[in-house]
Amino acid sequence: MRTTRDRIRHALSFEIIGLLLVTPLGAWTFAMPMHDIGIVGIVSATLATIWNYIYNLLFDHVMLRLAGKVQKSLGVRVVHAVLFEFGLLLVLMPFIAVYLGVTLVQAFFMDVAFALFYMVYAFVFNWVYDWIWPVPASENASGRV
Repeated sequence: MRTTRDRIRHALSFEIIGLLLVTPLGAWTFAMPMHDIGIVGIVSATLATIWNYIYNLLFDHVMLRLAGKVQKSLGVRVVHAVLFEFGLLLVLMPFIAVYLGVTLVQAFFMDVAFALFYMVYAFVFNWVYDWIWPVPASENASGRV
């Protein structure tokens, strides 16, 4: 399993890189001021960072219990990304509607667009992260640090 320090590095780097990508893309896509999308992005990133830490910790514990390891196959990575984004969608949609002054339907579509972006981004980011900072084989097999 990963250490707390590694999980913090993972969560912060994920959110910082994501914000640098999604803010200008979101402003352009939705024809909204970059400042407004930036605020939505920062609040969303803060909530997502908290969710990211908790979700990945729980997911790894479930993987370790069910599979005896935390190494993810392609299929498990897809399920991991979809479940993460679904949980985040439920939390962020009301905030987006209120802050941007849009309807819940518009917020839903905006949130889905952000979720689709982040789902692909999460898949690629986590794959690259695991390649750069792999879980040591001894930790992967035993679950002990």
